[in-house]
Amino acid sequence: MLTCIIRYQIDPTRKSRFEEYARNWGQAIPRCGADLIGYYAPHEGSSTLAYGIYNIESLAAYEAYRARLAADPLGRENYELAMREKFLLREDRTWLKLASGPHGDGR
Repeated sequence: MLTCIIRYQIDPTRKSRFEEYARNWGQAIPRCGADLIGYYAPHEGSSTLAYGIYNIESLAAYEAYRARLAADPLGRENYELAMREKFLLREDRTWLKLASGPHGDGR
């Protein structure tokens, strides 16, 4: 299992548009095959950093998922929203593998 962490730099004056974008992904991402942990908007501290986090089985599964997401009506609409509204200033993806599991000792 891999975890994708998307780090966004957003326009702080357009935070509500990012939140709409996040809610849309909350519907489309699970439907298209990834295990969405969540999207996170700025609250305290930085007003420009936001994150999207999800799990996926493998990079091969990611490629198939991306194709489904691009074909999904809400996925396409969300991509278009971001392009039209220009609230995303930068987007970086980091792929991580859980190193601390399993957690707990069962007691």
